[in-house]
Amino acid sequence: MATRVLVVEDEEETAELLRDLLHEFGYEPLLVRSAEAARSALDTERPDVILLDLRLPLMSGLDFLQIDRVRAARPPIVVVSGVATEEEARECLLRGALDFVGKPLNADLLRQVLLYAEVQALRTQHDDERRAADRRRSARPPLTLPVRIFEYNGAERKGICVDLSTFGMKLRPLESVTPAPAVRLYFRPLDGGPGLYLLAILVRREDPDTYAFRFVNLTEAEFERLRDVVAGVGESS
Repeated sequence: MATRVLVVEDEEETAELLRDLLHEFGYEPLLVRSAEAARSALDTERPDVILLDLRLPLMSGLDFLQIDRVRAARPPIVVVSGVATEEEARECLLRGALDFVGKPLNADLLRQVLLYAEVQALRTQHDDERRAADRRRSARPPLTLPVRIFEYNGAERKGICVDLSTFGMKLRPLESVTPAPAVRLYFRPLDGGPGLYLLAILVRREDPDTYAFRFVNLTEAEFERLRDVVAGVGESS
């Protein structure tokens, strides 16, 4: 599923520009016009990343950053403003914002910031999953599958998947080379169905031989296919 980005922007022209850019980048934009509406969206929409205007009616972006509900949700927040002072930008970061982007918007810079925010969201998600797994003591189904690792410089490597979930994969490369931070992973599940070719980001190194990746920008069809594969492994184990 596409990463959901909540845009908190009261200027219609800027909100529409951000919406169009997010669609172009492959994200799912959610638009609201106030900090109050953004606070409600944390419960109803569960965004992965927030783009927050600093100057908003009634409640400012700075005030939004201090709301307990926002801090508890821990979404990566990128503040966007064309009129903020250097002191205000620094204050946003001190109050928990991940980054600060000025206006007029630079599309390339915004894309890089969003990629970074997406990685932070995945790390937060992983931490939450790990704590929940520790409480439940329910491990993901064990699995071993051959995996082809495609890097963006054209290199292709081989590895073995040792753990699979709908969120990511742990794999062992067959070469003693650290995988690139962003790769495409191809593997064919044991159910005999079509293979999966998924964009993934390196989250961490588990041990000297194993690396953990998180899938990003999954389509609905890819997510459903992964869910069926993981469920099938769990039933057969």
